[in-house]
Amino acid sequence: MTHHTEETTGQRVARLRKLRGLTQHGLADRAHVSRGLIAKVETGDRVATPAFIAAVAGALAADPTELSGQPFRGDTAAKDRVHATIPDMRRALDTIDVPPDLGMAPRPVPVLAREIERLRQCSLNARFVDVGTSLPAVLTELAVHLHTTESPRVWRHINAAQALAASMTRRLGYMDLATAAIKDAATSAGRSDDPNLPALALLPRALMMMMYGSWVTGLQLVRTAAGRLDQDTPQALAVSGALQLRSAILSARGTQTGDTTESQAWDHHAQAVEAAQQLPPRAHDFYALQFNPANVAIHGAAVAVEMGDYDEALRRDTEITAPVLASLPDERRAHHGIDMARAYVELGKRDKALERLVGAEKAAPQMTRYHPSARGVAAHLVDYHRTIPEPLRGLARRMQVS
Repeated sequence: MTHHTEETTGQRVARLRKLRGLTQHGLADRAHVSRGLIAKVETGDRVATPAFIAAVAGALAADPTELSGQPFRGDTAAKDRVHATIPDMRRALDTIDVPPDLGMAPRPVPVLAREIERLRQCSLNARFVDVGTSLPAVLTELAVHLHTTESPRVWRHINAAQALAASMTRRLGYMDLATAAIKDAATSAGRSDDPNLPALALLPRALMMMMYGSWVTGLQLVRTAAGRLDQDTPQALAVSGALQLRSAILSARGTQTGDTTESQAWDHHAQAVEAAQQLPPRAHDFYALQFNPANVAIHGAAVAVEMGDYDEALRRDTEITAPVLASLPDERRAHHGIDMARAYVELGKRDKALERLVGAEKAAPQMTRYHPSARGVAAHLVDYHRTIPEPLRGLARRMQVS
């Protein structure tokens, strides 16, 4: 599929709208957004939000990646390194049922488990190249072990590896592969020896539903997952809290099309706050969820951004201290920076938006350069400035945003 990466999101919306024979009014009626917003996104005066992309993609019978332009391929071998890992990832995910002949003994399961933990940290720090380079071998070797012994412990490790694959491929825009990995992870979760994994496996499914604008269905799925948990352990409490955060963002995005309410979003966030407070001090990062008070705090700002309450988002941002941010992994800090850049650009504070975007790239370069919202803000800033500031010029060059 050609995604026309040289186009902006607004130009893609206009092209697909005309291809479908729709006026801006017609698209607005189908997507349940205002015609004025569609016009401003198409001309580049407004940045397309994730909720807008999901709603318009549904109305145009298009995949959201057709509007965002994902996957964002590099124009040199160095810039395209992470995408070069995708074919091996695809093959490795297919080996669980029919593992290949390695020609050598796989590494012991405990060694592979330690490698998964290392790759989880790479993922939290948005080091996609490291994950993509090493994860296919881990998946393949675990598959060999699985066919030697149907051990629930091996299934647990396979589940963790599949979850890493789903996260990376989704972030890069390979939605077919991410969806397949998510479904496989749900199967392995049910065969593992961890009672929390079946509920946890529904978390990325809800995220995919959010990307496609299925706010209500996603919320129902998350509630189903939460109902499966017996919250008598810190691990289950962390999973429950993470599900509440996902529900909060789902609800917040749904307010843009009238499918959910603001009170729903804040109620879910409040339940996540309560769950974080119940965790033991300095609790372990269960399942690499980063469910803790710091992450809950930045999600509060994200909820406000997704609902379009940018003043509230910035107010919450001022309450998040530097030590709190520093306690989070690179990926989380960068995501918060991108959210705040979105808020600042919507309020017309473009210098502050650029500052937060540059900060996000400094925290997690790969994550920021491949994030659709970050690229959307960067493209908007480039269009706005007659004389492009050097920090923006460099950022746009690294993102290949013209």
